[in-house]
Amino acid sequence: MASEIFVVAYDGADRGVVDYAAKRAKASGAAICLVHVLQWSPYSFLTPEELEERKMRRRQELDRASGALVDPLVAELKGAGLEVESEIRFGSPTAVILDVAGDKGACQIFVGRSGKSGLENKIFGSVTLGLAQAATIPTVIVP
Repeated sequence: MASEIFVVAYDGADRGVVDYAAKRAKASGAAICLVHVLQWSPYSFLTPEELEERKMRRRQELDRASGALVDPLVAELKGAGLEVESEIRFGSPTAVILDVAGDKGACQIFVGRSGKSGLENKIFGSVTLGLAQAATIPTVIVP
């Protein structure tokens, strides 16, 4: 078992962060915890029927993210000799990534540089910026 854990935030858009973290993990003998976050609003004001439908769609989103995005990547990394696990969760990306890092006792977080426009970052915030400001462990921003 690896003595260090790297949390790698993966949004599915850019493999660069995963490849960089994998290279660092292999060199240091660290394990990787790949984190993919699905943003989802609870909408507590919906009818019971609507809530049940959303619950079903939520399950479909988890299955899609797992089968099409995360599981193949985990298998590839394991095939390369790395110790890898994954987490797919719903919520605010910055908060979820920080929670997983704390839960796993991670020593570093790896995140890709945001691809959003300046306006989108101002309106919605930047996960990268949020992690850089709030993380209590080193956060590597991969261009």
